[in-house]
Amino acid sequence: MADSNEMTINLVVLGRTQTGKSAAGNTLLGSSDFESHCSPSSVTTRCSLGRSCRISGIIRRNSCEVALRVRVLDTPSYPHSGLSKEQVRDTVRSALAHHFGEEGLHLALLVLRADLPLCPDESDHTTQFIQELLGPTWKDFTAVLLTHADKAEDAGFSEEAYLHSASSTLLSLLSSVQHKYIFLDNQKSIIKEERAIVLRKLLNFIRQNNYQVLLLKHSKE
Repeated sequence: MADSNEMTINLVVLGRTQTGKSAAGNTLLGSSDFESHCSPSSVTTRCSLGRSCRISGIIRRNSCEVALRVRVLDTPSYPHSGLSKEQVRDTVRSALAHHFGEEGLHLALLVLRADLPLCPDESDHTTQFIQELLGPTWKDFTAVLLTHADKAEDAGFSEEAYLHSASSTLLSLLSSVQHKYIFLDNQKSIIKEERAIVLRKLLNFIRQNNYQVLLLKHSKE
């Protein structure tokens, strides 16, 4: 948070290969900062910080409009086709401390594909990885971003119907993060209005957590 007329939120995107992490980061920034394309191997190999321009029309405070800035840390996927778990963990942990060590992290966005089922082993490995990164309060600072929601919609699922049919594994995960989740339509994500909706939902999650931040210090473990 910079001043009374401007707010900065710090986010990190986490997830498996080809879930759309980098594309989601680009949506949040309103840019194409992060490389994102279909590939038979993991595309992102290092952490990269993207910064948005001043965004207006998203938030008001005391009847006055407040400009929003978004900072997003893109990260290598886990599991990764070319990096070990330890390499990914240490790379992400170091980048979190470097970029957000002083101001803190508002939210970690766990990116999952809405058009693919979440299996128990995958969920366990992912949540364990996030806990190793963020510590015991990870659930308070994690939200789930369900990408490719347009494909689920094309298959006839509304958001309500999707959750009604979702696996117990996914529902348990959503419950553990206090139902902080957002469906992201990849076809509409480049539309300014769609981006505004997503940002307002993220700000609501941050508000529900009393604008707390997770302070991250570099660890040599």
